[in-house]
Amino acid sequence: MRNPPPDSALHVLMTQFPRAGRLEWIGLRPARDTPMQAVPDAVARTGGGLAGDRYAGGSGKRGATLIQAEHLPVIAALSGHAELAPATLRRNLVVSGIPLIAFKGRRFRIGDVVMEGTEPCDPCSRMEQALGPGGYNAMRGMGGLCARIVSGGALRIGDAVEWMEA
Repeated sequence: MRNPPPDSALHVLMTQFPRAGRLEWIGLRPARDTPMQAVPDAVARTGGGLAGDRYAGGSGKRGATLIQAEHLPVIAALSGHAELAPATLRRNLVVSGIPLIAFKGRRFRIGDVVMEGTEPCDPCSRMEQALGPGGYNAMRGMGGLCARIVSGGALRIGDAVEWMEA
């Protein structure tokens, strides 16, 4: 969906949030086929990715991947698990308290870092192995968001997650 004109009623609705969100978890995967490593902080590089992550030098369109903390119990339930560790879903950042999908095509801030949501982060076929049969479908629609890093800096667990006016 394209962003509506700034003077439209829809724009006003799409830019209202009841509160800031919170960065709950940070994970880096240093190489292909290695487990995610939970870290308390990370460095986001402008136009790149997160230092220490395998995608750090790749496409700026996928500088970081984010998932909604509130979706973790739903994905767990749909895949037949009592709970899921964030690392299982292979996303870099877990945020709570603010709807990530609202950031698609928009800029937002996590701590000092400015990001822009580029596209949904659809699940991959590895979710069948990670979650069991049907894992891919259990995660559909709740895979999170890919974001490019517009202005780098430090990310820390507990940082505020806030929408920014363009």
